[in-house]
Parts: sequence; C-alpha cells; structure tokens
Amino acid sequence: MTDIRRTLLWVVFTMSLVLLWDAWNKHTGQPTIFGMPKARPAASAPGTAPGATAASGVPAAIATTAGTAAAAGVPAAPAAPAAETVTVETDVVRATLDSRGGTLVGLELLKYADQNDATRQVKLLDQSATRVYLAQTGLIAQTNGVSLPNHLTPMRVLPGERRLGDKATEVSVSFESTTPEGLTLRKTLRFPRGAYTIGVTHEVVNAGAAAVNPQLYLQLTRDGNKPEGESSFYFTFTGPAVYTDATKFRKIDFDDIAKGKVDLPSPATEGWAAMVQHYFTSAWLLPEGAQREFRTAKVADNLYSVALVTPMGEVAPGASTTQSSTLYVGPQEEYKLAALAPGLDLVKDYGWLTVLSKPLFWLLTQLHNLIGNWGWAIVALVVVLKIAFYWLNAKAYASMAKMKAINPKVMEMRERLKDKPQQMQQEMMRIYREEKVNPLGGCLPIVVQMPFFIALYWVLLSSVEMRNAPWIGWITDLAAIDPYYILPVLMTASSLFQVWLNPTPPDPVQARLMWIMPLAFGVMFFFFPAGLVLYWLTNNILSIAQQWYINKRLGVLGK
Repeated sequence: MTDIRRTLLWVVFTMSLVLLWDAWNKHTGQPTIFGMPKARPAASAPGTAPGATAASGVPAAIATTAGTAAAAGVPAAPAAPAAETVTVETDVVRATLDSRGGTLVGLELLKYADQNDATRQVKLLDQSATRVYLAQTGLIAQTNGVSLPNHLTPMRVLPGERRLGDKATEVSVSFESTTPEGLTLRKTLRFPRGAYTIGVTHEVVNAGAAAVNPQLYLQLTRDGNKPEGESSFYFTFTGPAVYTDATKFRKIDFDDIAKGKVDLPSPATEGWAAMVQHYFTSAWLLPEGAQREFRTAKVADNLYSVALVTPMGEVAPGASTTQSSTLYVGPQEEYKLAALAPGLDLVKDYGWLTVLSKPLFWLLTQLHNLIGNWGWAIVALVVVLKIAFYWLNAKAYASMAKMKAINPKVMEMRERLKDKPQQMQQEMMRIYREEKVNPLGGCLPIVVQMPFFIALYWVLLSSVEMRNAPWIGWITDLAAIDPYYILPVLMTASSLFQVWLNPTPPDPVQARLMWIMPLAFGVMFFFFPAGLVLYWLTNNILSIAQQWYINKRLGVLGK
C-alpha cells in the first residue's frame, strides 16, 4: 500500500488547481468545466403593461438607455442633456442626482478611500464613459394610452438645502413632474446624518378627470463589468441579488439575464432587490406587507437591471397616494444590514460555509473591540483557533513525527524491494503495524479543521472592515496587497520550512511535489490582501512551533 496521506495531498493539490482554473474561466467569460446550473425562464410578470419588455415589466421606452455602446462595451451616457444636476452632501456621502426622473447618477462614500487612488473616495454609483451604475424610479401605467412620469422624464427641482447643516439630522431634495392629464409625481429623497440609507418617497396627486392605477418601480441598473481594480484571484460575485422569505438569498448572473434564464421569486409581501459587488452593495427596500414583484432585464449592451415593482392602488380624481421606500448604497457592514431588512446581511457572501463564517466574524469583531486593531485581531483569532484545535493538531503532528522516525527504515525497504512491488506493499504494512503508525493519522485531524480555516479565509476576504485598516509599519491597508511583499515572502518561507519538518515521502515524485506546492500557492499570495496573508502566516508560525516541539520531544528533529 502506498503512502495514502501523500496521495490525498496530491489529490487536494490537483483539485485546487482545477477549481482555480474553472473559476478563472468563469471570471473571464470562458466555458467552465462544470457548466452553469439550468434555471427555468422567468415568466412575464402579471400586470405588465402593453408594450413592456417581458424581462423587466418596465415599458420599452424607459427600459433602455439612449446612446450607443462605448468602446469598452459599456453604454455611453444618455444623449439627451440633463436639464439640471443636483449635488447633495452629508457627513458620509456625496450624491449626484439628475433632474431627469430624479435619478441618482453618482454617489461617493466619503469615509472610504479608493484603493487605486488614495486621494479619491470610493464612487459606488456612477455614470461616465466607462461605468454605469444608477438608481432609478418611475411609474408604470396599466392603461393603454396613458403616459406617466418615469426615470427619463424631465422633472422640476424644488428649492431647498443641499448640504447637511451642523445641527441638522438630514438633508432632502425633491423633484416634481406633472403630465398633461393633470397627474403629478413628487419624488423626495432624504439623506440622514451618519447613514448610508436614503429615504425615498413617491407621492402621486391626481388633479385630472380620470382615475389612474399606477405601479411604482424601484430599479438598479449597472454595467456587467467587475469593479475597477478588482483582483481576478478574489473570485467575488458581482451582479444582482434578490431575497424573499420563501426563496431566501439568490444571486443572479448577468449572463442568465441576457439569456432570459433567470429564476425569479414569486410576488411577495417581503424581500428586497440589490446589486452586489466586493465590499459594497446597493438595495431597494419596501415596507413589510407591501406587495412587490421582482424583475430583471438586459436594457442595453452590457447593461442590466434588477427592480422591485409595487402597485400604488387606484388614485381617484382629486385624490393622492404615497409610497415610501428605502435605498441603501454603502458598505457591506454585516450587522447594520441585518438590522435594515431580513437577509440583507447575506449580500456579504461567505458561500457555502456561512454557518461557520458568521460566528468567526462575530469572534473577530469581539477581539477587535478588545484590542482596537484589525491586524492584531486577526492574529488573536488564529491563536484562539489554534488553542481550540491544540489536541487535534498534537495528534496529527505526533503521527507525522512517527512517520518521520520510521522514514529511513521505509526508504531502505523500498530500495531493497523496488523490483517486487507486491512484497514492498506487504512489508510497508508490516512496518506500519509494528511501529503502530497510522498513515492517515497526520492527515485526518487537519482535514477536520480545514472548513474552519477556509471559512476564516472568506471572512477576511469579504469584510469591508479590512479596507484602509492598518496593522503595523508598512501595512497600512489590510485589504490591499503588501506593498513590499514581505508577508508573502515570509508565508512562502514558512510553508517550505513546514515541508522540511514533515517526513519525506518515499516516492521521489511525491517528495518533489511537497516542495513545489508551497511555491505554487506562494505565488498566489503575492496578489492576496495583506490581511489574508497575515492570517496564513500566523497559522503557519503557530503550526511550526507546535510541530517543532513534538518532533523534538520524540527525537526526530532534522531526520
């Protein structure tokens, strides 16, 4: 029987490379090895107005953006010039609104520096030659021949303050449009102090002679590109997401929208629609109990939308109605998102290890509250995990030490019986049995711990708290690459030292592989955020210390 533990490591290494290659193909739009799961096409939503697009339910005239595609594949800004641009500023955001539809065409997060240019803030919403990411709203008429204000309708900007005063709790801006039939839509956006939520109110006043029964759509539209400067090694999701109590959190690929293969939730009285990217998100929220439909559309080349559509009810002549909603545009701060709406914290995507990642993030947060530095909190969390798994690791390292002790005997036997493979296997099993060594003893305890450390990897990769968070000296941003590559070099060196501490595989090919693996993975860590590399380096150092101690105690150090 061959050394099973080394074979398992070979399998893990090979599958890791296969999965990395598959993720790279998916990221670059190439065919993947495993393909994408099939989804049933979304049916046309009930109540869609004649002439509406089947995918979105928004009339075709407003489901598209005027203008031709730019060279980068992102639609250019609409050709018609905006009547007026309004800038609103609070202590945490600077928002730019277009009087056409009162559309939010830009939003900067003043507390977050751009990682590509520290002199600028993160601009999450944007409308430029290279990026389109907008928050749009409007009305859908359910009667033929009736035209209602939408996100392309020119609107009047009502007077008011545009900058949050020193003692003010919020600043607001209002837009108004009246149709020839006498229907007025008044849209008000309220920006509170210290928050990334925007209260949005739509008031419909019917001064006409006929009743109207409008639907309100709340829409997020963006191009299908990854965020600027996003590393291809992160494999994070960018695109729409929806949630209801029945279907839970569901991500939607841009390609599925383009192909009409989106499996949308059924109409519900709860849930939200969002656009997700690494560290940040935007989401439309309606009050619980309000009816809503979920809709998506490809509105132009490389431009996609996700929307909530809610009925406003019949508005009789001389009557009015109001619908309140909330737009969140900001960082993926897990606990604040959870307080806003059920399931909204899931936009911080931990993948299939969420059940482990959430408690690990809670523990990391508690350590940060105690220590006051995210870098040292990472180190402390790894120490806590190492203490929790101390005895399990001790068994693994003791098994490795025993394997290292009998390694000269195994190597001599393999050389002596190299032409008699069957006898070699029998003799190897005899040695293992007499020396009371389990070939899997050093592998299984480590396999048990792997989900916890993978979960911690996703915690550190996904947590916006790491952005611009310093550790010591040259590490001023745990979410950025180590500028001098000191941590990746140390991590690779520590991994190679671990190989030296482990028993040498009898098979020369496996022995070479054990030295190649740290180098192969070490290359990847040169492109990883410093916080992730710090976590792996700390784990390696603690593992080396424990394994060194056990090897020395058993007298196999250096063999």
